[in-house]
Amino acid sequence: MRILFMGTPDFARDSLEKLYDNGYEICGVVTTPDRPAGRGMKLLASPVKEYAIQKNLKVFQPEKISNNTEFKEEIKNLNPDLVCVVSYGVILPKSFLNIPKLGCINVHPSMLPKYRGSAPIQWAVLNGDKTTGVTIMYLNEQMDAGDIINQKEVEIGSDETSGELWNRLSKIGADLLLHTVKEIEEGTAKRISQPEEFTLAPMLNKEMSKINWNEKTAEEIKNLVRGLNPIMGTYTYLNSKKIKIWKVQKLENKYFEEKFDCKDINKAKPGEVLLANEKTGLFIKATDGVISVLEIQAENAKKMNICDFLRGNKICEEDIFE
Repeated sequence: MRILFMGTPDFARDSLEKLYDNGYEICGVVTTPDRPAGRGMKLLASPVKEYAIQKNLKVFQPEKISNNTEFKEEIKNLNPDLVCVVSYGVILPKSFLNIPKLGCINVHPSMLPKYRGSAPIQWAVLNGDKTTGVTIMYLNEQMDAGDIINQKEVEIGSDETSGELWNRLSKIGADLLLHTVKEIEEGTAKRISQPEEFTLAPMLNKEMSKINWNEKTAEEIKNLVRGLNPIMGTYTYLNSKKIKIWKVQKLENKYFEEKFDCKDINKAKPGEVLLANEKTGLFIKATDGVISVLEIQAENAKKMNICDFLRGNKICEEDIFE
């Protein structure tokens, strides 16, 4: 079976590698154009392109597809039996979807119809979900709305970050894609229409990364921190200086009071520092509990373990994070 592969990030590279290693003929690889990145703004190839070049696969990098007649003719000439799309980031037009005789399939990291859209992994963590998964579906002209072929549900760890979940689902997705391609090849793949009700996972924005100590619970703050790690991180201000927080734990008031032999902390304000020293760490009052900061980053500095940070940076009890 001749497969055209479409994808961009490392999440997609794992699926391409899985198909290649299992002997499928990859007749072409479509990925996004090289983009400037880093301080020098040098053009960087996507992880999918880098892998394709290593394996001497033919690479296409169109700026657009919908009105690109020349590109679509090139793909027709490749005569793919099946198109596999993984994190490519573009809704494909009907004229393209009709090219492969066995259709176009997609790997989506959620249990559709939940979390259609560009950031399903992050929103599952941000919302404190206990489970998520991977869906393999046929593509149609709507976003993530095609018929489902296979799904695999997985649990989300209580401390798992979006980055950690991303890496885990990329492997699960690659395995499920290989299984699905074999079913399509054998003619045993099923098609299950998605229900009309669905939820969205829209793009993330920088505004959401500021910690709101006055309104968010300790659980919500923890989920925000791990949900935006590593894509952007969360931040707060202390004495007008921006501080990024990358990893935290949630503690109950009673547990904190007993562990550190403290008085009743319910009178403390949200965002108030309850305890800060290099031996025990940094503890901040939330609306309904305590946030223990584990990893932190000052402006123009590197990420640090909180105890290392406190050896060189003074934070006082009753200081207020804003």
